[in-house]
Amino acid sequence: MSERAPVLELKGIVRTFRQGLVKLHVLRGADLTVREGEIVALVGPSGAGKSTLLHIAGLLEKADSGDVMIAGQSCIKLDDDALTGIRRDKLGFVYQYHHLLPEFSARENVVIPQVIAGRSKAEARVRADEILSWMGLSDRADHRPARLSGGEQQRVAIARAIANTPRLLLADEPTGNLDPETAAEVFEILLRLARGAGLAALIATHNMDLAARMDRIIRLGDGRLMPA
Repeated sequence: MSERAPVLELKGIVRTFRQGLVKLHVLRGADLTVREGEIVALVGPSGAGKSTLLHIAGLLEKADSGDVMIAGQSCIKLDDDALTGIRRDKLGFVYQYHHLLPEFSARENVVIPQVIAGRSKAEARVRADEILSWMGLSDRADHRPARLSGGEQQRVAIARAIANTPRLLLADEPTGNLDPETAAEVFEILLRLARGAGLAALIATHNMDLAARMDRIIRLGDGRLMPA
């Protein structure tokens, strides 16, 4: 794994919040490298700052200090337009709740981010159908989210996340809202797709059985990252 190029590098990430007069030190110099083809589990107690770390890694939130490097590019001084471009072209996001657009079909939810990235609607539709087929959802492609089960909705969310062939996949409790059997099924699909595409992935989870199936486990505690 060590010869593979780093896709995500967090260097000395510090993040604090204020609650009234109290200063909360959520991240105290967090360091992490995730390489091509590596799937890393991020674990830690609720409130430890896992979501904050993922938001910073995904360029959705700024750190107080430190640097985030995506595919070798420092992002700390980039403007909003440049950050948006990196998120669009190099990152994929999966959340605990699917956040699908309710008025659009499963296929359209996978097509839209591709069109935003510049792909033609015809090309985007072909790719959407291909990914949905991989996920066993071909017969559900025309259904809106309300007509899909929880597991199906989350599979569409994963399809949307990988539609633009990102370099890095970030997932925040992607099976947290699912029953154990469905969670295992969805997680298996997520792992298979990430490994098949050679993605780097950082996945926050409370499920240690799922974490154990990843390449390594990193624990967040007291604002720092350490091997579990």
